[in-house]
Amino acid sequence: MAEENNENMQSVMGLIINGGNAKSSAFEAIAAAKKGDFALADKKLKEADNFLVEAHNGQTKMLTAEASGEHAQVTLLMVHSQDHLMTAITFRDLAGEIVDLYKRLAEK
Repeated sequence: MAEENNENMQSVMGLIINGGNAKSSAFEAIAAAKKGDFALADKKLKEADNFLVEAHNGQTKMLTAEASGEHAQVTLLMVHSQDHLMTAITFRDLAGEIVDLYKRLAEK
């Protein structure tokens, strides 16, 4: 049971860390685009995507375990990790749109 809780905690922390890193990279992409550095903006968006893939893999592992009958204890930290990830995904999507807008403005 302790091993299961430890593994669950690692998964939860992975969602928080990777979600936070993804959001930070997306924010850096917006800042780079604002300065006209679109190569860096694109690099940062790709970086955000990579962090989100890592988080998604962790989330999928948790969901697969749940579907297999390994029910995890739902804690406030677990709920927070899911919220953190969903916010990061939304922020990444929005950052992509903002970078595109800066690119269009730069073309004119």
